[in-house]
Amino acid sequence: MNDFDESNPGGDAPCFAHELVDGQPVDPQQWRDVNRFRKAERIRLLARRREVPQARLKEMAQQVGAGLDKLISPQEGMVIAGYWPIRGELDLRFWLKTAHEAGAELALPVVVQRNAPVEFHRWAPGAKMNRGIWNIPVPAVAEPLIPDIVLSPLLGVDAQGYRLGNGGGYYDRTLAAADPLPRVIGVGHDFCPIKTIFPMHWDIPMHQVVLGDGSVRDHRP
Repeated sequence: MNDFDESNPGGDAPCFAHELVDGQPVDPQQWRDVNRFRKAERIRLLARRREVPQARLKEMAQQVGAGLDKLISPQEGMVIAGYWPIRGELDLRFWLKTAHEAGAELALPVVVQRNAPVEFHRWAPGAKMNRGIWNIPVPAVAEPLIPDIVLSPLLGVDAQGYRLGNGGGYYDRTLAAADPLPRVIGVGHDFCPIKTIFPMHWDIPMHQVVLGDGSVRDHRP
């Protein structure tokens, strides 16, 4: 799931002890500190991405695909939500194509309203695409599906499985609204791991993580 940095909380009135972020009360100084840290980590990790040669990106994508093969057995009736790769994200469309050939239904995340949960629209390799918000390709036909499994691209991920994304918050809003919660598998480069993202109470950890060095992490309780 792709998102973009819209996380700047702005100024605070001096008479308020707390502010609301996505409807949740947050100490403004704590949020400023966490937000500043996450922004710096995003800048650092995006710079690392830009340094990776295309050949290495393909190698890491193949490693992640092999890791997904160990975790998922695509079959008829299963709905898998992937993503359209942007900004140096690993391109796993080859794996999604194989899952589709095995009978699984596929979906891509679509931002239908800013600062709101995304929808997952049916997609198949070769399907007609349109340009969505931020010019990210989305299925031309809007057919919402409820995924059983969500592959979520990682910019960073900490030791507890909490994801650092691009900062828009769409991923967390979507999972917070999901009922039931799908199985969420974070996928990313071999340099994604960081010690902590200083998770806030709205952050939702990955169930599992697969990285470009072939490592697989399980964060399920």
